[in-house]
Amino acid sequence: MPRSTAPAPLGVVLLNWRDSTHPEGGGSEHYAERLAEGLAARGHRVTLFCADHGRAPRDEQREGYRVVRRGSRLSVYARAAVHGLRGGFGPYDVVVDVQNGMPFLARTWSRRPVVLLVHHVHREQWRVVFGPLLARVGWLVESRLSPRLHRSCRHVAVSGVTRDELVELGVPRSGVSVVHNGTEVPRPVTGGRTAHPSICVLGRLVPHKRVELAMASVAHLRERFPDLRLTVVGHGWWDAELRAEAERLGVADRVDFLGFVDEQTKAEVLARSWLLAVPSLKEGWGLSVVEAASHGTPAVAFHGAGGLAESILDGRTGVLVDGSVGGDAGTAFAEAVGALLADPEQRNVLGAHALQHARRFTWARTVECFEQVLRAAVGGAGPVELPEPRRAEELAGRSA
Repeated sequence: MPRSTAPAPLGVVLLNWRDSTHPEGGGSEHYAERLAEGLAARGHRVTLFCADHGRAPRDEQREGYRVVRRGSRLSVYARAAVHGLRGGFGPYDVVVDVQNGMPFLARTWSRRPVVLLVHHVHREQWRVVFGPLLARVGWLVESRLSPRLHRSCRHVAVSGVTRDELVELGVPRSGVSVVHNGTEVPRPVTGGRTAHPSICVLGRLVPHKRVELAMASVAHLRERFPDLRLTVVGHGWWDAELRAEAERLGVADRVDFLGFVDEQTKAEVLARSWLLAVPSLKEGWGLSVVEAASHGTPAVAFHGAGGLAESILDGRTGVLVDGSVGGDAGTAFAEAVGALLADPEQRNVLGAHALQHARRFTWARTVECFEQVLRAAVGGAGPVELPEPRRAEELAGRSA
């Protein structure tokens, strides 16, 4: 009988700071888990290593892949190295080191190829989240040490903007592949848009997401839109500060904090909202943007906020506001939100285009492209040419 020509399955170790069960889990964790699940479904042996937060088993089997939780928010990096050096991962072929600002430095202890997954460069966030000293050290590691240490490693960026930022830091462009986030198939929802003007924010409640600017928009627009409401979906350690800011702005009675919600509730909120507000300082891609777009809900965000310039097509699927920092940023953001709230025809056009744009990005394509990068890393092949997502016109059945 002829031998099978199918490539052998890979042993993949995926190192991510957290997983979705972590109280601070977010879009990066969703990407990592969908990648692990998808690779496992394609026959690969996948281990996801992340921090232990005490609310989930230290070892667990999930959707065909293994989860190992060790260490705390900071010690997880050292624990990954110890686990690897002691043979805790078993036989494997490649490591995916997810650099959420700080890499696991797997290159220093793994004898197998390492692929660096980067959602975005944290130039701005270091100063927002940490004090001056830690921010300086963190940025030094991300901007100097990591590009030099991993110069010969393959990199995966989730947007072209992130790829360009990595190249600016010294990573060879030929070694960076862009693999976008996928989008879930939208869940059926029970109702349509709210009768009153409505905005939603979706994501972790942390300082650099700047949910305060969405609340300030409600305060700025309350006279023009007396029944305007804001729904905040997500949880995080900045929750109490945001509630206090809502009181200070005098909009606590107009803001609904839902916290963590299930997928159906999230879909209902996205589908009924008139707009998604994304005032974040920086995003690698903007998973919430495309999730909202899959329900025909356009988004408002800032130019210069990383991959949001790709997940949002300015003037076509949403609006990008100039000036993401500075004293006028909040006013400009509020005015852009107000202009769309007052223009139902423009919202409908943007929403229809957003829906088509969202359909371009699937998790099946994400996993398939990532698999190509992993096989190239293991096989020592040259630059990887990945197919572009299908154009919205093709998906709509129109000629390009």
